[in-house]
Amino acid sequence: MFLPLPLIKCELILFCPFVIINLLLCGVCSSRPLSSASKHGQSQNHCFSSSFILFSYFHLIKTNPLPLLTLFCDRDSFRASLIHNSFQMEKASSPEASPKPHHKKSFVTTLMEAATLRSPSFKEDTYFISHLKSSEKKSLQELKDKLTASLGPDGQCTMWGIPLLSGDEKADVILLKFLRARDFKVSDSFHMLEKCLAWRKEFKADSVAEEELGLEELEGVVAYMHGYDREGHPVCYNAYGVFRDKDMCERMFGDEEKLSKFLRWRVQVMERGINLLHFKPGGINSIIQVTDLKDMPKRDLRVVSNQILSLFQDNYPEMVARKIFINVPWYFSVLYSMFSPFLTQRTKSKFVLSRQGYAAETLYKFIRPEDVPVQYGGLSRTNDSQNGPPKPASEFTVKGGEKVNIQIEGIEGGATITWDLVVGGWDLEYSAEFVPNAEGSYTIAVEKVRKLSPWEEAIHNSFTSREAGKMILSVDNTASRRKKVAAYRYIVRKSCLD
Repeated sequence: MFLPLPLIKCELILFCPFVIINLLLCGVCSSRPLSSASKHGQSQNHCFSSSFILFSYFHLIKTNPLPLLTLFCDRDSFRASLIHNSFQMEKASSPEASPKPHHKKSFVTTLMEAATLRSPSFKEDTYFISHLKSSEKKSLQELKDKLTASLGPDGQCTMWGIPLLSGDEKADVILLKFLRARDFKVSDSFHMLEKCLAWRKEFKADSVAEEELGLEELEGVVAYMHGYDREGHPVCYNAYGVFRDKDMCERMFGDEEKLSKFLRWRVQVMERGINLLHFKPGGINSIIQVTDLKDMPKRDLRVVSNQILSLFQDNYPEMVARKIFINVPWYFSVLYSMFSPFLTQRTKSKFVLSRQGYAAETLYKFIRPEDVPVQYGGLSRTNDSQNGPPKPASEFTVKGGEKVNIQIEGIEGGATITWDLVVGGWDLEYSAEFVPNAEGSYTIAVEKVRKLSPWEEAIHNSFTSREAGKMILSVDNTASRRKKVAAYRYIVRKSCLD
């Protein structure tokens, strides 16, 4: 779809090729390193590079989005898909929702929906030697030979505690990552590996994970490892909205020493994530990155983003299986839908975009609710890990115009029931009541009906019953037409007097 050209100023039209050319020059739109990058051995890790380019164009798109709309956008590759989970529950009778009035979508809304949620499915690279092509096996052996010749017959080098010349399958996994980052070009891969080994020695990267850097205020806020996805990948969350505070920026990046310390801390988070990987064929060999774009400043983080990008793309090749962006502004979605046709299928498959207000719907596709942080519509709180593995949650959906009652039966007298409940993007009414089994007993309103705002975190509550009965948790979505994902879990503890 095109906008009528007479409506667009000439200088705006000329801006479009400028954006595309810059994206191409930065290597985002290519599946292999550009010739200039290859000469200098620069890494072309698309997951990091592409995300940085998106950040770099925020201010351009926000202030002047019209030129991007003149480009044709392929919408078919970004159709949203919703999770349908079967779940046994009692649905309270309610009037059938009236049909939605027909509204014609604006062009920008169409682009946002096209770029939202799901990119093509991603299939992780194999690390089984038997699955490699003959040319790839040859490249792997040549890289080993080059490394042996460089270090000498008695030379040794390790990375993440794994000797690279041991002939071990774990060493092969690491070497294959460097080869894939350089399209199996042995000379380029060896040059990248050499530079990485030198950097790790100079940076003392092997010990950084255990250091006390004195940046506790950033822990669990800016960048942190938290839980696993449904396939077992460690998940790293990134949220830079706190840096809208000028004082915070000054404390973290005010001078070279502070900036250096922050970069060391960011590498520390990455190293802790890498330490959770298996480095074995068929195992978990990469992490998931979730980046929250809400309130993220653009100008203040440009220098920092450059340096983080450089460190990660040069020294952590093929370490990110998937990059999920949540709370994506509309201009970010427009930009992505505009240049996505120029990306390779493999690069696009690593990206997932979710517009504002749909974080839970997106994250539940890849991460179970009990592992999603409460601020993103999950059930996981910071200190939960101290009590062992999280208790699994039951997932369900609440349709628009529907009220759902969750009944928890078999509660004995004197027992205590504790529950967690969350609905993605709430904006509905919630209540909880205890209904005794005995006739003539009164229903107890444990939590009165109240409206929950979209940004409320998961409900966490408990109730001790004096008599046997059942707990009913109600979520009333009759005032909304939006279908929402939801999850709950509970535990009943009998009285210690029994």
